[in-house]
Amino acid sequence: QVQLVDSGGGLVQPGGSLRLSCAASGSIRRIYTMGWYRQAPGKQRELVASITSGGSTYKDSVKGRFTISRDNANNTVYLQMNSLKPEDTAVYYCNADLQGSDYSQRGYWGQGTQVTVSS
Repeated sequence: QVQLVDSGGGLVQPGGSLRLSCAASGSIRRIYTMGWYRQAPGKQRELVASITSGGSTYKDSVKGRFTISRDNANNTVYLQMNSLKPEDTAVYYCNADLQGSDYSQRGYWGQGTQVTVSS
């Protein structure tokens, strides 16, 4: 069984920073893509950033402010968020596309962590 646990959210003032973490555990053979999504109230869930062995991609509105990184040895992905804006307020979800012990490949989600940017 695979579990993703994300953490690091909180309340921060505009211009501030937060660092999100997500650790994957369980019967994992290989992780392909790890990423962060967010969902604001009344809006659809959207991809913020993702990372593979070939590189990373970002939503246009976070380029230059957010940085995604990955610790492959510990199956962990991070999202460093700088210069936060009120429009970044959302529940942030970790996602991992991985191969389990049964060799099947599928996506898994973390439970979500709230990020609130407000003065």
